[in-house]
Amino acid sequence: MRLSQLLFVSLREVPAEAELVSHQLLLRASFIRKLSAGIYTYLPLGWRSLLKIIAIVREEMNKAGAQELLMPFAHPAELWQETGRWDEYGDLLMKLRDRQGRWFCLGPTHEEVITDLARQMVHSYRQLPLNLYQIGTKFRDELRPRGGLIRAREFLMKDAYSFDRDEAGLDKSFEAMRKAYIRIFTRCGLPFVIVEAEAGAIGGTENLEFLVIAESGEDRLLQCPRCGYAANRERAERRPPEGLERFVAKGQGEGTAPLQKVATPNRRTVEEVSEFLGVRPDQLVKTLLYVADDGRIVAAMVRGDHELNEAKLMRAVGARVKMADADTVQRITEAPVGFAGPIGLKEKGVLMLADYDIAFLSDFVIGANETDAHFVNANWGRDFAIDRFADLRFADSGDGCPRCDGILQMHNAIEVGHIFKLGTRYSEPMRATFVDEDGKEKPFVMGCYGIGVSRILATVAEIHHDDDGLIFPITVAPFEAWVLPIESEGDLREVAERVYADLQRVGVEVVLDDRDERAGVKFKDMDLVGVPIQIVVGRSVRERGEVEIRLRRNRNDRRYVPVNAVTERVLTLRRQLYAELTPNEEA
Repeated sequence: MRLSQLLFVSLREVPAEAELVSHQLLLRASFIRKLSAGIYTYLPLGWRSLLKIIAIVREEMNKAGAQELLMPFAHPAELWQETGRWDEYGDLLMKLRDRQGRWFCLGPTHEEVITDLARQMVHSYRQLPLNLYQIGTKFRDELRPRGGLIRAREFLMKDAYSFDRDEAGLDKSFEAMRKAYIRIFTRCGLPFVIVEAEAGAIGGTENLEFLVIAESGEDRLLQCPRCGYAANRERAERRPPEGLERFVAKGQGEGTAPLQKVATPNRRTVEEVSEFLGVRPDQLVKTLLYVADDGRIVAAMVRGDHELNEAKLMRAVGARVKMADADTVQRITEAPVGFAGPIGLKEKGVLMLADYDIAFLSDFVIGANETDAHFVNANWGRDFAIDRFADLRFADSGDGCPRCDGILQMHNAIEVGHIFKLGTRYSEPMRATFVDEDGKEKPFVMGCYGIGVSRILATVAEIHHDDDGLIFPITVAPFEAWVLPIESEGDLREVAERVYADLQRVGVEVVLDDRDERAGVKFKDMDLVGVPIQIVVGRSVRERGEVEIRLRRNRNDRRYVPVNAVTERVLTLRRQLYAELTPNEEA
């Protein structure tokens, strides 16, 4: 490819809209252009890299036994209503009506569509196991699109869905996908961490996320450097604090002062109450009321400086829960939202759960179940009862590892892949069944497996760059080599044309900067785009008949080779760069 013929317009200034480095560089290097918030055009350079990523994904999925298809982007509302997700997904769904007034959504994911296909076409256990995947466009109406391709409203995704007879079959499908993902992200040059995760709106039981540690990432993972335990922050457990059993066995906190009610006019939040009473937020206990799907009312207590983890609360309760509405809070506490406290709730049949950290508190502040009032010097056991202590808050750096005696460390990260064991989450409500060997109808046992294809491009840019631009792994670079003559005409241009033709002849994906530009402009663009092998045809050709060859990731390591040895040197470097990204045979 000649750069003069490529749709390529680099930007010198950082676009004002771009906060993340990846977003800045992909815009500046002419990989993408914005159409609307969270919606981008992939320019030729960006599309070339995406096609490389897609080819890697497709090759590894096919190798793992999956079959590619392509499903519609527009989904009839009835399918999503069968599983209850039409309402559950909420405003993330891009909804539209056709001319007959029927509702559709633009697919953010395809569980309903693939399950509908399976119930139409798969009827016997002899057709199982089955794994179907597609690579296509998804739509999610993100409230705040962020980071260019990191969190977009329209994006490219690979989604796969497995169908098995039983849990044992699902385990095999899940493991095959886990290994395929390891190979995919290794080949893309991404240093990933596999972590335990929450299922979210997808549903199901066991699931794993593939995260790439990056300072700009909006996901959080907690990792134990001692045993390797890793989980995202929504899922991460923590070891019960040392001494918990001793404190709980005593049956009450160690109070030093009598309970006292104080007026807190118009103070509802932790910050407002703490400031008014002159106490730290960690001396206040929040009492949050929830309603379980079996009708129970649950009070969850956490320290004022901590945040309740609803997924942990659901596991502690053994049922799905949702926050109590204002009317329920008023009925249970006889006070408006903002003044709930634990005193007297157990006597009303409320299940009383407290985070581990509450056991160590004494003389703390709680709501008084009365407008504009709180209690100070409260102590559990003496002033109110607790049914059970549990891990209810989000884990944080410094918490104990749940698997060993190590200490958790938190990192920012970007999610690039997620695999789920769905079980019968979709097959049962959609009545998607097959006839098993015993002649009985059974629901499919399903798994689903997603990769953010366009997000991989952004993540590569986020972690592989320097102050001058992108530094692409060769497997996903738009080109493998870049030839730069420092003069646009004359003998150096002739040598560059010869090198360019020789590399094309042996199958190297090469671009020639044949533009009539100053050498400084060409060097800046070459570094900005980040093609891995750089070939500079400069004065060394005239002085001693040699061309400069260097790697973008280490431009100081320059090698000078005779013009007739350039092709051999480039092929050697290319083999080395690909070998570095070859997955372990066990993966």
